[in-house]
Amino acid sequence: MTPALFAVACLLLVTLGYASVCAASPFGTCRKCHGFGFATTTDRKGRPKRGKTCRRCKGHGKRIRIGRWLYNRASHTYRQGTR
Repeated sequence: MTPALFAVACLLLVTLGYASVCAASPFGTCRKCHGFGFATTTDRKGRPKRGKTCRRCKGHGKRIRIGRWLYNRASHTYRQGTR
């Protein structure tokens, strides 16, 4: 197997794997708050306490994956174009 063919096969495998993850689980944990929905801070004694609600996920702790977002946009554009 040539190196170019091997690289194409690996890229295809990674792409199909990510597409299946986006189809099975369209939402992932928020990268800013790590799925908590809020920022964790510490008080003056060093104990952790709840901070402000995360602005990126609006407190849900979940975000839509990039691949699923692209799929949603493409399907919306297709539906609008075929009416």
